[in-house]
Amino acid sequence: MGSEGGAFFDAAAPIVDADSLDRNRVFVQSRYDRDASGGAGDYLNCPFTQEEYDRFYDELVCAERVVSREFESSDLFQACQPVEEVARTGRRSLLFGALKPVGLTDPATGRRPYANVQLRAENAEGSAYNLVGFQTNLTWGEQARVFRMIPGLEHAEFFRYGVMHRNSFVDSPRVLDRTFAIPGTRVRLAGQITGTEGYTEAIASGLLAALNTYAELRGLAPVSLPVTGALGSLVAYATDPATDPYQPMHVNFGIVPRMSGKRLSKRDRYAAYSERARSDLSAYLESRPDLLCVGEA
Repeated sequence: MGSEGGAFFDAAAPIVDADSLDRNRVFVQSRYDRDASGGAGDYLNCPFTQEEYDRFYDELVCAERVVSREFESSDLFQACQPVEEVARTGRRSLLFGALKPVGLTDPATGRRPYANVQLRAENAEGSAYNLVGFQTNLTWGEQARVFRMIPGLEHAEFFRYGVMHRNSFVDSPRVLDRTFAIPGTRVRLAGQITGTEGYTEAIASGLLAALNTYAELRGLAPVSLPVTGALGSLVAYATDPATDPYQPMHVNFGIVPRMSGKRLSKRDRYAAYSERARSDLSAYLESRPDLLCVGEA
């Protein structure tokens, strides 16, 4: 492809055995009691006192890591920073991230915890739980030692320790067109290798590449989604030569074209973005009836 391309290192969180958790310490609750299932909550919570948090923090920032600091600072994907790296930015940093206690009430005290770790079920049976926000690059031995300092995880058994893994991506703004094709070929790339980072983004970019392949084979105009929508704005970012240097990107409001007019609150602004995206996508689909017949081809 005539490009040096790139790579970054991603981090994954540990998974623990549900049967090894101390149910006298953990409690079930979603933040602000929001629960889509109508039950008690979607998460298990591990509440910290300030003293417990301080001890945990001190051990976390000093724990042994797998790779050197120079390696970490230059090649880590910013959206999935290891929990220990976030902690090093300040003693209270985790209280606004992975260990934020807002919207929760510890039933043992009737108060909000000083800090809190949430566990999310990995399967329908609820036999395995993921430590939310605990991507890590600690050695496995240190993970067992330090993460068992989390209240309720004193005797936790780990189904999987957190790991680092290398992800490769191409310099999409310079080697791909707006249809994710390599110019001059019928080859299209999709998913993480294009730098569209995230599960939903990978699925959506695969669908877009497939639609454009269909359009090309049928002699139709390329599929170019409105840049005001989630995927359209991500594709525009990922294939714009002005995006330099290029780094993997999630869907986010920061790459959506800004709206003119009076300044709105964040909630109203995002609602306006969403309404604009729906309207523009509807108009685009109405202008492309040829694409709505894909299932009949």
